[in-house]
Amino acid sequence: MNLRLLLEYALCLALFATAGCRPKPKSEIVGEPPVNQPLASPVPSPVHESSLSPSVAKAPEKKPEQTPSLDLSRLERSVRPSVIWVTVFDRSGKLLRTQTGFFISGDGRFVTTAEAIGDGINAVAKTADGGIHNVSGILAVSTPLNLAILQADVKRASSLTVNKNANLRAGTPAGVIGSGLAGNEGAPRQATISTLEPDRLGIAAAISSNSIGSPVVDANGQLVGVIVSAGEKATVRPASTLDSLLSQIASDAKARWPQTAEATPSPRPTPTPKPHLVYAPAPAFPREAFSRRPGAFGSGRFRLNFDSKGNVTNVQMIQSTGNQLLDEAAINTLRQWKSAPGQEWVATVPVTFQTR
Repeated sequence: MNLRLLLEYALCLALFATAGCRPKPKSEIVGEPPVNQPLASPVPSPVHESSLSPSVAKAPEKKPEQTPSLDLSRLERSVRPSVIWVTVFDRSGKLLRTQTGFFISGDGRFVTTAEAIGDGINAVAKTADGGIHNVSGILAVSTPLNLAILQADVKRASSLTVNKNANLRAGTPAGVIGSGLAGNEGAPRQATISTLEPDRLGIAAAISSNSIGSPVVDANGQLVGVIVSAGEKATVRPASTLDSLLSQIASDAKARWPQTAEATPSPRPTPTPKPHLVYAPAPAFPREAFSRRPGAFGSGRFRLNFDSKGNVTNVQMIQSTGNQLLDEAAINTLRQWKSAPGQEWVATVPVTFQTR
């Protein structure tokens, strides 16, 4: 009985061992996906920047330098009183053009462009505070530079100081201060000096046509340039170019409009015409003298004074005729004489009375 149980037990162990040694299907292998499923992508190991080679590491990007901002409000308060609105007229009084300008001296000298005054015969300068001043004429002009210096009839003007020692370089901030009468286009704006040449400054800013003639100032409100053309690439004349114009102005120079000088040339002295008589009746022999003394005879000399209108102002007897009636007749007639107007003069007239 016991032997039988042992055999059955041994047989079960053999069957159990045989079943346990069979290969399992792949779908049952631990850690592998089923046959019909795709393989998962391998997960990369994290790489730390410290493990990169120095030649591969990226250098930090350098931020561009920012142009410092100007205090435009302060510049407007200090510069705007010197900026004017110049209105130019032709001979008939018709408006030709209006442009910005600015005073450079307290006695009324101001700067604008040569184009602004072309064909002009008269102009007025208007200040931001409402003042209107007559422009007496031009003091100096340069067509190549497109600059002009004129004179306004003003007792005292607020003027800009020229920065003759301007240490300008590309990237220097500058302010453009237009006229307050030009509306929004005259509002102060910041620009940047982009290029520097002996007779030209380039600025990185869009300039409107109403800003032509406006001053370009530094952070302290001193003049460094004058705008002479508009657009994306506006032209600015350096303040130093004004020296060549100012040197042309003599100390006793008088401003004038060339067109006026041509239209009304200085009068040449006209030769004074020689005085001559235009009405000189001969004295008549008085009847009373003839009746009293038939055959009476007399000869005298009289001095006549003529005024500029040709009238006799005085008759003076130099030599009597010897007869009072004849003298009186001569004087009364000579008072009626007339000469051509023009000047005062004196004439000596001989008078002779004789009866036939």
